[in-house]
Amino acid sequence: MTEQTSTSRVAVVTGAARGIGAATALRLAADGFAVAVVDLTEEAGRETVAAITAAGGRALAVAADVSDAEQVQTAVDRIADELGAPVVLVNNAGVLRDNLLFKMSESDWDTVMNVHLRGAFLMTRAVQKYMVDAGYGRIVSLSSSSAQGNRGQLNYSTAKAGLQGFTKTLAIELGKFGVTANAVAPGFIATDMTAATAARVGMEFEAFKQAAATAIPVQRVGTPEDIAHTISFLVSEGAGFVSGQVIYVAGGPLD
Repeated sequence: MTEQTSTSRVAVVTGAARGIGAATALRLAADGFAVAVVDLTEEAGRETVAAITAAGGRALAVAADVSDAEQVQTAVDRIADELGAPVVLVNNAGVLRDNLLFKMSESDWDTVMNVHLRGAFLMTRAVQKYMVDAGYGRIVSLSSSSAQGNRGQLNYSTAKAGLQGFTKTLAIELGKFGVTANAVAPGFIATDMTAATAARVGMEFEAFKQAAATAIPVQRVGTPEDIAHTISFLVSEGAGFVSGQVIYVAGGPLD
């Protein structure tokens, strides 16, 4: 195989319109990747694409519901045609449907499982052939500190724990093809999703963040850029011997 340089490599980031996904797309573009910005609609991803192109990078907004197999395949085919064969995948797309068990509907459960777990499966299955053909690939899936259990997040905690097993199995299956698979498990990150959690528990977001920071050893909450920096390392050339790992990015050790 002719070795690619980072400037010729294509990265796919799901849920890349905002938050961690947008920060990751911007960081990977700064690292030299052409980036496919995948979200539910092309319109949603255009702001991220505009920021990347304004900085001199290459990016493409692609619409896909990651839980829909046909939409995923269509999206990946388009990415391969318009940007090039994707060899980096960041499974970031996610939703919240928080509730206590006795209040949680089947729809709440199914929606979270479909986006996080089915979505990661479908995207990875569609992209892996390009990685295997290239003899090189990087897969990073977003888990969460909630994988260890979090009140009111039975569905989300289960999905995020599942992504850790998903990651370890991918590492075993794909390693011989030059493909690594890792998971990043953020702690408290200030995003629209954590703002929604604050609203759910009836707290003003700034007060919610301040309260969270007091329990974090570094005495601050995380930012999307904190996660993007870690993903940047995991998809780099230098991380080729790091695979099957779950890296908690949480400002300190977790119990």
